[in-house]
Amino acid sequence: MKTALYTGKYLSLIKEGHWEYAERVNATGAAIIVAVTDDQKLLLVEQYRIPVHTRTIELPAGIIGDEAGCSNESHAEAARRELREETGYDAGHIEFLTTGPASGGLTSEVVTLFRASQLRRVGAGGGIAHEKITVHEVPLSEVAAWLGAKAQTGILIEPKIYAGLYFLFRTKED
Repeated sequence: MKTALYTGKYLSLIKEGHWEYAERVNATGAAIIVAVTDDQKLLLVEQYRIPVHTRTIELPAGIIGDEAGCSNESHAEAARRELREETGYDAGHIEFLTTGPASGGLTSEVVTLFRASQLRRVGAGGGIAHEKITVHEVPLSEVAAWLGAKAQTGILIEPKIYAGLYFLFRTKED
């Protein structure tokens, strides 16, 4: 039996049997974008995250179907929209990579990872309203060292970046 213990504007706390977990309200998942420019720079975003009380480095990402007028958008359309909002880049090509649980023991949210290519700058990025996102363009050849240096300063590195890098560097035989 599934029971909502609390429902807010963005999340519900659900109890199902002995398990409690978070569920998104008015959304169909999340899109995460592995975006690489023509000159081989990975687009990463940095922002303060209240739940962890510090800044984080992440792949551009966002909720699918949560914006007014976007409730029926496809996952690929959401990925393109979030890439534009957060980084100021539009993608000529969006490719599905994989889908799976964000954190299967904590939330019902399912994320879809996309690769974005044929990028062109169309705006400043930085997110919407309160987000205050900093965009980083990191050469792929330097990304491991760059992430390590950021982690040394106390910034948290979102592990999904490493999943994205796996998809960038794997061969067709993998």
